[in-house]
Amino acid sequence: MAEIIIFLIIVFFSVIIHEISHGYIAFKNGDPTAKYMGRLTLNPISHIDPIGTLLLPFILIIIRSPILIGIAKPVPINPYYFRNYKKGMISVGLAGSISNILLGIFFAFLYKFFPSGTFSEYLKMGSFINFILAFFNLIPIPPLDGSRVVLVLLPYNLRIKYETIERYGIFIVIFMAMIGLLNWLSPLSYSLMNFFINL
Repeated sequence: MAEIIIFLIIVFFSVIIHEISHGYIAFKNGDPTAKYMGRLTLNPISHIDPIGTLLLPFILIIIRSPILIGIAKPVPINPYYFRNYKKGMISVGLAGSISNILLGIFFAFLYKFFPSGTFSEYLKMGSFINFILAFFNLIPIPPLDGSRVVLVLLPYNLRIKYETIERYGIFIVIFMAMIGLLNWLSPLSYSLMNFFINL
């Protein structure tokens, strides 16, 4: 039970950093929306999303998915503030996953100072989880971050059709998890965790 609680704390902390990174990079690109709405904060209450943060992990536990992930409430972005629309959208879209990759590397290197014991296992868990979150969010299914990057690169007529997928996005992700299409996330993340631990 304690391990599950620690696991959920790490996941929630990691997705908060993920969302704050989106908001911060948006701010650096000229969009103050997230800052004005109080979303550049570590306060977890500001980032809870009923579906992504609570329902999605619960369903994945019920179906015994080999991966367990969560999504915080997306940080509000207004791209009309961006000084350069395409650069702003791409950099904001990638910011969350980059933050998780950096956290994954950080936990892996911190493990070197605590190579044994319960705390060390939590550090490995933190590294593993963050790599999973990074690559999961790069999947190009709206509303995941990878779709934000793809959206900018598509011609207008395809972009409109692509955006309509978003209302079904969370259900597509759950279905993919149920039939094993997300199973590649675990071995990839485990390999990266071990790579940085042994570097």
